[in-house]
Amino acid sequence: MSYIWLDGKLVARAEAKVSVFDHGLLYGDGCFEGIRAYNGRILKLKTHLARMFESASLIHLVPAYDLEEIEDAIRETMDANQITDGYIRLVFTRGVGTLGLHPFRCPTPGTFIIADKIQLYPEELYRDGMAIIVAKRPRIPIDCLDPRIKSLNYLNNILAKVEAIEAGVLEAIMLNTEGSVAECTGDNIFAVKGDRIFTPATSTGILHGVTRRFVMREIAPACGLKVEEAVFELDELLNADEVFLTGTAAEVIGVSKIDDTVIGAGKVGPVTARLIGEFRRRIAEGVPED
Repeated sequence: MSYIWLDGKLVARAEAKVSVFDHGLLYGDGCFEGIRAYNGRILKLKTHLARMFESASLIHLVPAYDLEEIEDAIRETMDANQITDGYIRLVFTRGVGTLGLHPFRCPTPGTFIIADKIQLYPEELYRDGMAIIVAKRPRIPIDCLDPRIKSLNYLNNILAKVEAIEAGVLEAIMLNTEGSVAECTGDNIFAVKGDRIFTPATSTGILHGVTRRFVMREIAPACGLKVEEAVFELDELLNADEVFLTGTAAEVIGVSKIDDTVIGAGKVGPVTARLIGEFRRRIAEGVPED
């Protein structure tokens, strides 16, 4: 039997229910984090929790539990489900309220935690690289929604994901409304050109990815590489020697083709392979939780 941590206690999965009047369901009013566990340790847990509480603050939601209580609850949920290698989904909802938009008529925020298994992409794609497309749908502008908020409303990303699925691939690049490369529907994106590794600046409207930062600040330097943040157009990405994606569920994965353009040699390039190897080495030797 699997268990969900729901508003302060573990309940059986079949009994884990959210009210139809919860504004998280009615309006996507809430925030979430996806977090990975390896060998019983939780990758960048403290960084994920800091981002979660920042998301809550930015939407003026005061969580029902403090950071330390949530950390304890995550570990309790992992133990109850015997998860040592898996995926954790932490969710804050606005809570039960009226049918109107007014967020402050929801007196008690909701909280739930899921711990389960996940495999976002098949293992052969990590070896051979994955084909992706460029979505026609742009990323929501920063002026409309602060990208630091990991909101429950993912419809912008979902509709771009539908474009990818209809094209027979699993991921799509989203440009911002100015035409610059932003991110994918669920992953951050990097490019390699000569001795440069570059990734879209946060000013393009991307989520401030935890794995993105891990690669930039720890994985790449360990390989003797430096990552630059930049604003760049699609042509620069298509002309790159290598392209790779990062994300909590995706980890680090190479891109072989974008639309009809083959990237580099059409397979995982040497820089991407080094980064994947270093990422996996660190996971095997001891996952950093801070």
